[in-house]
Amino acid sequence: MTGCLLFFISTCSLYAQTDSLALTPPMGWNSWNLFEDEVSETLVKEIADAMVSSGMLAAGYTYIVMDDFWVGGRDAKNRLYADRKRFPNGIKALADYVHGKGLKLGIYSDAAPLTCGGVTGSYNFEELDAQTFADWGIDYLKYDYCNAPADVVTAFARYKKMGDALKQTHRPIVYSICEWGQRQPWLWAKAAGGHLWRTTWDIRDTWRSKEYRNSANGIMNVVDKEQGLEQYAGPGGWNDPDLLVLGLFGKGKSSSLNGTYKGCTLTEYRTQFTLWCMLAAPLMVNLDVRHLQDSVKAILLDKDLIAINQDALGKQASRVYEQDSILAYRKELSGHRIAVCVINVSSGEKRFNINADAALGLHGKWNITHLPSRRRAAFKGTLRPHESSVYICEAE
Repeated sequence: MTGCLLFFISTCSLYAQTDSLALTPPMGWNSWNLFEDEVSETLVKEIADAMVSSGMLAAGYTYIVMDDFWVGGRDAKNRLYADRKRFPNGIKALADYVHGKGLKLGIYSDAAPLTCGGVTGSYNFEELDAQTFADWGIDYLKYDYCNAPADVVTAFARYKKMGDALKQTHRPIVYSICEWGQRQPWLWAKAAGGHLWRTTWDIRDTWRSKEYRNSANGIMNVVDKEQGLEQYAGPGGWNDPDLLVLGLFGKGKSSSLNGTYKGCTLTEYRTQFTLWCMLAAPLMVNLDVRHLQDSVKAILLDKDLIAINQDALGKQASRVYEQDSILAYRKELSGHRIAVCVINVSSGEKRFNINADAALGLHGKWNITHLPSRRRAAFKGTLRPHESSVYICEAE
């Protein structure tokens, strides 16, 4: 039964029609790692203001997503309402404010009676909640899977029920499926209506964790999980390796795992951002954008890297080279171009000299430009610990 269902839904996913949503990976801000149960109307408004004034909106960061803990409960007609202390004017008024800034508002729920944080979820109220979200002007739904059965059959059914309900509202709502990759959602999430689907457990604010489990996923633990998933990503449907820990510096409540992880270096944050751009991953930040450091802002607004992430071809990079702690990723771009990213994953400085033909599949003559200098270059040089280097290749 399960095998037949998996074959059916994976086939549906491959041939499902792409709608006009999420034709490139979504970009925006999420409240989870830094604020958790402190998410509020005031916070969201201040984040919206900061996203405009900082240049993030102009760079493509469109969505503000309120994660868990916004819910107050259900009213006498079973309609969801927001926590009345933290959202005194309700979600509709907040959505109007966000839209007035040129941004879009996202919200969170769970495919079970209770969310991960223990507040009201959407199970058995999918149609009502979807219409409520639409009536409020919601543009994005992150749908979690805490407190739900473990089997894939139930997961597909529950996610598809909400996906169908969202479509029935006739409002364009990006659907983010968040079941942490445990039931291989890349095989079925698009058939359930999803535009992106989590491929791993929650990411933590560390380069790599020695223990890879649900509470210990560093940047490179997550990146390793993306190998072999390239074929499932494309316009309208994206593998989601979770949020960017860029700029948290150990301050995130969840991402630090209660202080276990002290944060990453600026070099490591730049490499995470670079990898997420190469992997055509959603670019969702958690940091406090009201107080952006210039060094972090420079990464967030890097036009060259964002262009790689948002490239219309929608290809996810593949790891094509791995030798002596040097990794190389290759990503096809529109206009018959190719992006290459070289990374030093070791804790020491490393030299590299990579054969473009044999190792990277760049046969023939190519113009190779190093970013951000835009100077002609070859695939050789020296990288500091956890540093990355990016190249754009154009055939002569």
